[in-house]
Amino acid sequence: MSDDISTHLANNLRQLRSARGLTQSQIAKQAGLPRATWAHLETGAANPTISVLSRAAAALRVSIEELLTAPRGQGRFYPAGSLPLRTPNRARVRRLLPDPIPGVDLERIELDPGVRMVGAPHTPGTREYLTCELGRIELVAGGESWRLDPGDVVAFRGDQKHSYHNPGDRVAAGYSVVILAPLAP
Repeated sequence: MSDDISTHLANNLRQLRSARGLTQSQIAKQAGLPRATWAHLETGAANPTISVLSRAAAALRVSIEELLTAPRGQGRFYPAGSLPLRTPNRARVRRLLPDPIPGVDLERIELDPGVRMVGAPHTPGTREYLTCELGRIELVAGGESWRLDPGDVVAFRGDQKHSYHNPGDRVAAGYSVVILAPLAP
């Protein structure tokens, strides 16, 4: 492991453990590692296996990549329009977060009057939540239909055909939260 990566790993492990208010013994136990191994990782002198990195990342609930990259500042600013935007069938779908959350997709959906957007079925066992922010959104999923006004929420199986429609005469917007089914081992 290069010195930079070892240093990044050590700093990230210490910062993440400290932010969670855990001792080395507590986090090592959660990771299924000896405390001495964890302590060695935090010094920057260790050369861990992928298995050890995977256990440390899982215990801290972060990706291995996050453990190995240069520590970030306390905050980052993303100006409007800097996050990915896609435009299926005249709808505008914008990611809400710049960094991925494993197993979760968060998007804002904006529909012009009369626009219908078909959602792609996700993997079996996926759950989706739709909340309306502006206007009215009609959701059709698995043969059922709902009309959402601002503040309404529908939870449905995201692994089936579904579509979003704006039946109104002004822009409608909502938020989609997709909880992907865990991958089989």
